[in-house]
Amino acid sequence: MRYAQPPPTKAATAVYVTLTAQVLSLGALVLFEQTRADRLAEQLAAFGGRPSGADAEAVVGAVTLFAVLIMLLAGTTIAAAAAYTTWLVRARQANDRTASSRPVVLAWMVPGVNLLAPALLLDEVWRGTRPPLDRRGRWLALLAAWWVSWLVMVALITVRLPLDSSGGLTGAGVAELAAFVVSAALCAATVRTVTRAQCSHGAGLRVVPRTTELPPSPESAPIGQAG
Repeated sequence: MRYAQPPPTKAATAVYVTLTAQVLSLGALVLFEQTRADRLAEQLAAFGGRPSGADAEAVVGAVTLFAVLIMLLAGTTIAAAAAYTTWLVRARQANDRTASSRPVVLAWMVPGVNLLAPALLLDEVWRGTRPPLDRRGRWLALLAAWWVSWLVMVALITVRLPLDSSGGLTGAGVAELAAFVVSAALCAATVRTVTRAQCSHGAGLRVVPRTTELPPSPESAPIGQAG
C-alpha cells in the first residue's frame, strides 16, 4: 500500500487563524474608511499631501493609523496565503506522499488557469479521501459556493474599486467586507471538510509496520521444531 502523511490538522488550524486575522484587519480598515477616510483625504489635499505645523498634528495620528491598518491587512493576507498553500500541499501528500507541491503553485499563480484550477485541485484532494458517494452533491455545492464567492470578491477588489469615484482612501466598503467574510467562511468550511474526511479515512486504515515480523507457519518451521 502507499504510505501517506497524517492529515494536516495543524495546517488547517493555521488557515482558520490567519483567515480570521485577515477578516478582522479588513474590518478595521473598512471601519476607518467609513468614519475617517473622507475627512482625512480632504485634510491631506489641503496640506498638499504633506501635513506640517501645529494644525496638522491631528492628521499625523490618522495617517499613522491608516498605514498600520494597511500593513496589517497586507501581513495577514500573506500569512493566509502561505497557510492555505501549506495546508493544500500537505492535504495532497496526506493522500499520496509522493505528491508534488508544483501543481498547487501553478494552479494559483498562472493567470487564467487560476480562475478554475484551484477548485479542481481541491476537488481532487477531496476525492482522494474516498468519501461516501452520498456526500458528493453536498461537497460540490460547498466547493462551488466558495469558488463563486472568491471570484466575486476578487472582481470587487480588482474591477469595482479602481472605478469607484466615491472618495475615501482605498474605496473598500461594506460590500467588499461582506464578500470577503463570505468567501473566508466558505474557504474555512472546505478546509474543514477535507481535513475531517482525511482524518476519518485515516482512522479506518490499519497500517502494519514494516519491521513487524510474522511468526513462521508450522509448515515452514525447521524440521524438528514443528509442533
